[in-house]
Amino acid sequence: MTIQVGTDTAKTRRSLSVNGSEYAYYSIAAAEEADLGSFDKLPASLKVVLENLLRFEDGGKTVSVDDIKAFSEWAEKGGKNPREIAYRPARVLMQDFTGVPAVVDLAAMRDGIVELGGDAQKINPLNPVDLVIDHSVMIDEFGNPRAFQMNVDREYERNIERYTFLKWGQKAFNNFRVVPPGTGICHQVNLEYLAQTVWSDNDQDGAEVAYPDTLVGTDSHTTMVNGAAVLGWGVGGIEAEAAMLGQPISMLIPEVVGFELTGRMVEGTTGTDLVLKVVEMLREKGVVGKFVEFYGDGLDHLPLADRATIANMAPEYGATCGFFPIDKETLRYLEMTGRDKDRIKLVEEYAKANGMWRDGDYAPVYTDTLSLDMGTIVPAISGPKRPQDYIALDRAAAAFGEYIEGQRNGTDVTPAAEVRWEGEGGAPEPTDIPGDSGYHKRAFVQLGDEKFQLHDGSIVIASITSCTNTSNPYVMIGAGLVARKARELGLNRKPWVKTSLAPGSQVVSAYLEAAELQEDLDALGFNLVGYGCTTCIGNSGPIAPELSKAINDNDLIATSVLSGNRNFEGRISPDVRANYLASPPLVVAYALVGDMNIDIAKSPIGKDKNGNDVYLRDIWPSQKEIADLVEKTVTRESFQEKYADVFKGDDKWRSVETTDSQTYDWPSSSTYVQNPPYFRDMGMEPGTISNIEGARELAILGDMVTTDHISPAGSFKESTPAGKYLTERQVPVREFNSYGSRRGNHEVMMRGTFANIRIKNEMLDGVEGGYTKGPDGSQMSIYDAAMAWQEKGVPLVIIGGEQYGAGSSRDWAAKGTALLGVKAVIAESFERIHRSNLVGMGVIPFEFTGEDNRKSLELKGDESFSITGLEGDLKPLSEVPCTITYADGSTKEIQIKCRIDTAIEKEYVENGGVLHYVLRDLAKAS
Repeated sequence: MTIQVGTDTAKTRRSLSVNGSEYAYYSIAAAEEADLGSFDKLPASLKVVLENLLRFEDGGKTVSVDDIKAFSEWAEKGGKNPREIAYRPARVLMQDFTGVPAVVDLAAMRDGIVELGGDAQKINPLNPVDLVIDHSVMIDEFGNPRAFQMNVDREYERNIERYTFLKWGQKAFNNFRVVPPGTGICHQVNLEYLAQTVWSDNDQDGAEVAYPDTLVGTDSHTTMVNGAAVLGWGVGGIEAEAAMLGQPISMLIPEVVGFELTGRMVEGTTGTDLVLKVVEMLREKGVVGKFVEFYGDGLDHLPLADRATIANMAPEYGATCGFFPIDKETLRYLEMTGRDKDRIKLVEEYAKANGMWRDGDYAPVYTDTLSLDMGTIVPAISGPKRPQDYIALDRAAAAFGEYIEGQRNGTDVTPAAEVRWEGEGGAPEPTDIPGDSGYHKRAFVQLGDEKFQLHDGSIVIASITSCTNTSNPYVMIGAGLVARKARELGLNRKPWVKTSLAPGSQVVSAYLEAAELQEDLDALGFNLVGYGCTTCIGNSGPIAPELSKAINDNDLIATSVLSGNRNFEGRISPDVRANYLASPPLVVAYALVGDMNIDIAKSPIGKDKNGNDVYLRDIWPSQKEIADLVEKTVTRESFQEKYADVFKGDDKWRSVETTDSQTYDWPSSSTYVQNPPYFRDMGMEPGTISNIEGARELAILGDMVTTDHISPAGSFKESTPAGKYLTERQVPVREFNSYGSRRGNHEVMMRGTFANIRIKNEMLDGVEGGYTKGPDGSQMSIYDAAMAWQEKGVPLVIIGGEQYGAGSSRDWAAKGTALLGVKAVIAESFERIHRSNLVGMGVIPFEFTGEDNRKSLELKGDESFSITGLEGDLKPLSEVPCTITYADGSTKEIQIKCRIDTAIEKEYVENGGVLHYVLRDLAKAS
């Protein structure tokens, strides 16, 4: 590929010789020599951004000399200088849940540009795009040797329309590659194969240029690759589409919080335990919108796999990214994972030449710092519904008891009488529940020949899942050793626990098999179920009907334990209300006890073959045992072998047939892929931003409303608006699949917006799920109410609390909001990605100011809102007046802050969204 560099960049261009090859590069030291400022004290993460501006400096059209000088001022001002800059990542990473709607948008843009009289070929990625199909596999089958193949077969049955469409996209668009199903999770494939840390390509003059590997991804956990010193973060699909079409990302020079790691991990702890503590500390610190960079002598003892685990969970601690500079460990990992040796040498020489190498003298300026001695880390879990809810393992059972007591007391639910056993042979004896607070409910269940008691805290899902931890051979080998030791002692999983193993890449299976640990995992029910996100994204699949019925009929608070990164309400399973994040070895241990009430740190977790008590310490491997097996089985050759034909796919993928055309022939009968309405009847000229008059509330939502709440990814029932839509089109319930898999169909996704089963609309009293008040005041689904308001021509607003839009970089959370007729979201604060996505869809985010919020303003849902000051010369981040008219006719005027943050974002809103802006620009150019 040819990279385009700026027109005024020659003064900072230097040459670098590596293993006999010559590279041009843009030198930060040369920028200092050219009197552009002093940059030696910048953190490495900001030097990557600075290099980007040096390479694209074009006399002020997009990047100016003053933009570059601003980085020197950043250091002089102690790590703060929020100047707007234009940043161009080198590439884009997608997964299929977010990638399908992105390709749908590109296909629709081709239709749109043709309608405007332009050339369809103008709609083509200018930057490389890799889409990894990883979000579609669902755990229908588990706990047996057939699970993997049966789940793959069902995946193709459910998703063939989507895969046909993606294959069309791979043919139709330049610079667009698809990694087929069954390969791995996009972030792990990125870390293990796609990422290079330093890239090189020919520029428009034919010279080979070396530059840092950078990317944005349509998944919030794109940050994982920062563990390998690749600067990347998640954006919405809308912003990613603009980036791939050549539009620079508008951003403010971020603050950078330095996180010092000292000491080293102690026996019995894992990288997962470390990251859960890091998440807790950084959430408390407050790093939303900031870079976090890790430094300190503790990095000398931290494997890159652990670094990637920490970087992966940047969205959970709220940062834009969590970056680790290039050092010897970076080079070791690139070598181990099969990267070209000349590339590895280029990474080292480039980093040292351009001031991005971490050694003992590395001491940059940070905006703020905090420190953690890794020797203080203890085993831990996190939950029951937020990643930052850190719990030391020896407090886990007690904390769960407190949670249950709060749930039962807070909802005024009295303990249920014991459920009568209706099976033959009489009821089994009720078992005592350790730590029983008196608020536990219970029910008896029979599975096959076994009868047992379910109660609050019964673990019904234990899943080794997610890129966060399955990318880390230390915790995966650790899980296998726990399984081996448990098996040798005669322990097994409890029969009510649905167990699964879904590695992030095929390399994991290779080393588990080489270590002869897969057989031990299989014996405990942790059979391979697929290579993909599975439980972590909500594709946990159904639990046994008998369990589901007992849980729902008796209002039991069932639990799950997973090695993932997210445990938001309603995400993991509709039958599970409390979800806990844990390391893979702890997931295996919890499957053995099957109960969150049991203190596995101190109490016996079972009995061996001779009836002796077995404790967690008896099955926990030593660090040396783990390290020895990792060194023996995780090899360069295994990575090279598994990634040799990464884009080829299996026979199923190769047999998928598609058309060869510039524009897509949208099948009218498809319930997976439909032409969205964004660009229909769009003129060549943009509009203006108008005041919002007489808007009504569609929902009033509380704090920490996540994008999972706004646009769920998991399954849905036939009674929902989305279910009714599919039923009307003769789609059987078995074929509903999930919201995530149907993101190429706006009709399904509109109906699924604000439809999470655990969302609470404060306009209604004690009601969970996607409901609100319609124009007549009656309770109805949010979708039906939105359509009723649209018929009346009434604009809508959403009211929110703090951290509105936390979680996944889910563009449908913004797209669905826009398509429901919402013109504004007024919240106390926004998470970064969702705010950007709203702007990208033409929905204006506003923040309450002063002491105002939904509670102080006593909002009930029957008010109307008029927001003025938006017309004319609206300045970014302006405060504008908002008049609230209450049901009794009284009014109150407040000031709200318009979170259109930059001048270019204002243009996006004027155009109706960022894609409209790009489409008009390309149409005029063609």
